[in-house]
Amino acid sequence: MTYDEFVDLVTRLWDEIPEEFKRELQGVHVLPQAKRDPSGLPGVVRLGEYTDPGPPSVFAGHVHLGRHIALYYGSFAEIARSDPGFDWEAETWETLLHELRHHVESLAWRDDLIQEDVAQLKALKRRRG
Repeated sequence: MTYDEFVDLVTRLWDEIPEEFKRELQGVHVLPQAKRDPSGLPGVVRLGEYTDPGPPSVFAGHVHLGRHIALYYGSFAEIARSDPGFDWEAETWETLLHELRHHVESLAWRDDLIQEDVAQLKALKRRRG
């Protein structure tokens, strides 16, 4: 799948999501690069990321920066190259909904999914030793 085809796919899937779930979200951005996971584990990439700057006192964030979802085409392409059965639409949909859940939880001042993500990363580190 080309970058432009991926953008079209993301746009189509995004349009299927009801507007009430997109409240206070400034947008979804498709970025061409792969994003390495900051864990430093070899071969681990991030497919997507939700950014919420939080209140001004948290990590120098500022509410005026807005809330965004980023999807990394390069990460999807990297995984697809090593997996002939890679389902672009299913993986994109799953990632988009995952990041949207981060957004909805953020609006409710919840971090359940963040805790799940952290636990999964810790489990992966243990398995890889």
